[in-house]
Amino acid sequence: MSEFRGKVAIVTGGTSGIGRAAAVAYAKEGARVVVAGRRAAEGEETVRLLRAQGGEGIFVPTDVSKAVQVKELVERTMQRFGRLDIAFNNAGIEQEPTPFLDQDEETYDRVMDINVKGVWLSMKYEIPAMLKTGGGAIVNTSSALGLIAMPGIEVYVASKHAVIGLTKSAALEFGEQGIRVNAILPAVIDTEMFQRFAGEKAEFRAQITALHPIGRIGKSEEIADAAIWLSSSKSSFVTGHSLLVDGGFTAQ
Repeated sequence: MSEFRGKVAIVTGGTSGIGRAAAVAYAKEGARVVVAGRRAAEGEETVRLLRAQGGEGIFVPTDVSKAVQVKELVERTMQRFGRLDIAFNNAGIEQEPTPFLDQDEETYDRVMDINVKGVWLSMKYEIPAMLKTGGGAIVNTSSALGLIAMPGIEVYVASKHAVIGLTKSAALEFGEQGIRVNAILPAVIDTEMFQRFAGEKAEFRAQITALHPIGRIGKSEEIADAAIWLSSSKSSFVTGHSLLVDGGFTAQ
């Protein structure tokens, strides 16, 4: 309970899965946590979980694709806690597998608005707040599919490639001002998103699992641990980096 004592962290997409696990993990390390997401009941449950272990936090309803809401998220963080040291920009959505020629503009806009514009807007408002107190650490959630590709989900793949580009560019621009910007690249993680993606098809689930040489899909807590490390002093010389946490998925 010492690494982040006195520090403040924002976690977007904090209503479930990786975001919830990360919010709890930051609180365990002593950070005060601002949980952001679109689902109020689930967000408040995340806050309850981190408070149950002695942590401090609040929930701020936020659609990261809306500039006014992201701006308000950071403003409320500063009003409540007076600083921002860490941001885990984790909000994202999946794309239903569909043949490329059948994909529509609505799907493109929805995926890119959340997965790319959401990260861009988050950093746009987080960075000025961090600069007020000398810097901070930003971690963006990309994907193993930010490095490789998969047919049928081209828009999702493109969005996760874009997150890596945003991460690297921001890291170059703000490195000398004390802000480190890195990305985490998970493979398949056992979250609600995966449950929606895989459905009840046992054979498909087995095929997905088999893509991971480690013999299983990942856990939300394992991604949260990576976010903690990238946010901590132990990674003080790491910026502009894309950290694969993928069970060997891309090593094949």
